[in-house]
Amino acid sequence: MNAHILLVEDEPGLVLTLGDRLRSEGYTVDVIDNGIAAVERAAHDHFGLIILDVMLPGKGGFEVCQELRERGFTTPILMLTARTQMEDIVKGLKIGADDYLTKPFEMAELLARIEALLRRGSHAGSHGPDFYNFGPLRVDMRRSEAFRDGAPAGLSAKEFQLLRYLIEHRGRTLSREELLKDVWGYSSAPSTRTWRGCGRSWNPTPSSPSTS
Repeated sequence: MNAHILLVEDEPGLVLTLGDRLRSEGYTVDVIDNGIAAVERAAHDHFGLIILDVMLPGKGGFEVCQELRERGFTTPILMLTARTQMEDIVKGLKIGADDYLTKPFEMAELLARIEALLRRGSHAGSHGPDFYNFGPLRVDMRRSEAFRDGAPAGLSAKEFQLLRYLIEHRGRTLSREELLKDVWGYSSAPSTRTWRGCGRSWNPTPSSPSTS
């Protein structure tokens, strides 16, 4: 199993031990040692699993987990902590963690939990947010619906297809020809003025995508 794992841990000894063992099991492992960088890395690269320590500099593991879930990312998260209080375990699960393992732990148990989460994640087949929020606009990608200030935006099927295309290609400068071909289905650019101004870069930043 050659899954890509993000290990978010600031204890050098544990990073070395876990990193070496996971790589020996065939996993690709990237390491981040603080919570702020972990959010950005997890949001911009696709990982099969995130192993997330609770006690981190910059931003704690609970905050990292909650922020990723609020932004709509569904990557499985396994939290590691020295805390054994039941309220901490419940908190982690409530904010979106998929599993919770307290230190010290047996390596065999960790590997078994990783395999289970990776199987579960592959069956889910979801790699991006189901919802995007842009100011007053909320876009439901699963149901192909858009809402403005909580009310249906009244988009046609083609208008929603265009909106979806712009969201999926955010950050890119899209040409008129690309939109006509990929959204409207023209094999070559006609002389129509169906879409004007498509040469501009469209780069919305979701304010708080979520899967709620």
